[in-house]
Amino acid sequence: MNHDLSRRALEALLAEEYRLGHLNKPDLRRLLGFETGYEIDGFLKAHNVYEDYTMEDFEREREALKSLGF
Repeated sequence: MNHDLSRRALEALLAEEYRLGHLNKPDLRRLLGFETGYEIDGFLKAHNVYEDYTMEDFEREREALKSLGF
């Protein structure tokens, strides 16, 4: 039980630090002991942390697809 509480507290702290921009995905992966990016994405989703997707991001991707013929 105490281990579960400690883990939940660690995860909450790390999710908040990521949200604030103090940690990146490789940091999270190392600190949480995850092996894949898929695990990190699931962790972030479970903690309601979503990456900002701006209009600039959209335009950059749209231009990249256009240059590939899509």
